[in-house]
Amino acid sequence: MITNEIIKIASNTTNVGLTNKYTFKSIKKNSTCGDLIKIELISTNSKISSMKYETESCVYCEASASLLAKKIKALPINIIKKELNRVKESVKVNKDFNFHKKFEEFKFLINKKNFKRINCVLLPIEAVLKALK
Repeated sequence: MITNEIIKIASNTTNVGLTNKYTFKSIKKNSTCGDLIKIELISTNSKISSMKYETESCVYCEASASLLAKKIKALPINIIKKELNRVKESVKVNKDFNFHKKFEEFKFLINKKNFKRINCVLLPIEAVLKALK
């Protein structure tokens, strides 16, 4: 169910728009629904200093990308990889979702009410992980 909170986060365009300046880059497509995300990450001293993205996607993917861009800023790359993989794994086994405190806001996107849209929410996470491989 799309809420006002999801729409508010998705409408934050601070990090929207690719600059063609990046340390890591990735494109990921959801084969189920056709959502597409392109991301550019800039790394400084083994930390992400910037994430820019463009999407052709639903509001869940846009909200997830907007939130993710805000949350990974200034985090060490190894922590980002560890915590995003943990989010993906807990979703796969349908666990109660335990999030690193930096990613707690994802609880309203990744929950039982929105579980049918989980691939849309996970697409930006998968794109970041792909870029950081």
